[in-house]
Amino acid sequence: MNTASVAVVSGFATSIALIAAIGAQNAFVLRQGIRGEHVLPVVAVCTTADLLLIVAGIAGFGALIAAHPDIVTVTTIGGAAFLICYGLLAARRAVKPGTLTPADAAPARLTAVLATCLALTFLNPHVYLDTVILLGALANEHQDSKWLFGVGAVTASAVWFTGLGFGAKRLRPWFAAPRTWRILDGVIAAVMIALGISLLLR
Repeated sequence: MNTASVAVVSGFATSIALIAAIGAQNAFVLRQGIRGEHVLPVVAVCTTADLLLIVAGIAGFGALIAAHPDIVTVTTIGGAAFLICYGLLAARRAVKPGTLTPADAAPARLTAVLATCLALTFLNPHVYLDTVILLGALANEHQDSKWLFGVGAVTASAVWFTGLGFGAKRLRPWFAAPRTWRILDGVIAAVMIALGISLLLR
């Protein structure tokens, strides 16, 4: 395998390892996919966000963020508050569900869905630590092939979010009953609140 191929494969594998973990963004994409609601725009926003962050990291913005920890601190507090609030809303849905399952309910407005998606992406400090700083540093280790590493990383992001968003439709038969949605919302609530608290305790 030549140097260019190694860089692309390394970027792909590293990116998949970082984004595949259960997190706020993945939980949101999964829920939208199961609902079949604005899936393409959500996948596009997540992939584009990763593209911008990966490019920023390779271009050297990771060093800038590392040199100004106050930026991460402010993002951490804001992100923690948002995650806890979102988690509490999910908990409310789990405890007091509506008469319809989320799959049958009227779809949310695209602007609201995308605003939530952007908040879950850019208010999460782990995005900057993992994508900008870590991926940026690893990419620059490949020197002249650093942008090929970035190509692999972005490709992994696109593959992951596309598979998660559109693949979730296979789970729809399992979510025909309100109880299943309550379980999912309970899991999402636990993940969001736990992530928010963990950010505050760092």
